[in-house]
Amino acid sequence: MAGSVNKVILIGNLGKDPEIRRLENGTAVGNFTLATSEIYTDKSSGEKKEITDWHDIVVWRNLAEISEKYLKKGYKIYVEGKLKKRSWQDKEGNTRYSTEIIADEMTILSRPEGNSSQTSRSQYSNEDIPKPPSAIEGIQHEDTDGLPF
Repeated sequence: MAGSVNKVILIGNLGKDPEIRRLENGTAVGNFTLATSEIYTDKSSGEKKEITDWHDIVVWRNLAEISEKYLKKGYKIYVEGKLKKRSWQDKEGNTRYSTEIIADEMTILSRPEGNSSQTSRSQYSNEDIPKPPSAIEGIQHEDTDGLPF
């Protein structure tokens, strides 16, 4: 096999307002948590139960600035990105690990109830931001088959 795939798609609710900071060079980076829930029926009791997982989302540049302006705790969003595992040393010198989703696309699906009576759907991407040159720079993605989808 001549490659690999690292793709994550999540739909969930923001657990807190995004935290945005700027690096020394002015690049915006943001973090927020996203809750996804799964409902199942307990076989022994027959009652419905819900499991919630929390995901650490990292947004860069344009998506960080959009997150700062438009996202708030409770918003339902769609996020596409990749998994990234990182490690660091804590104060006691222990190695700690975390797995984050580095988002490259995001769609606001709805605001929390009570914030607005309308449902908003706004799609954002880092595609408009120039990317550094890479080995696949010459590859172009064009739809030439004429299909409308």
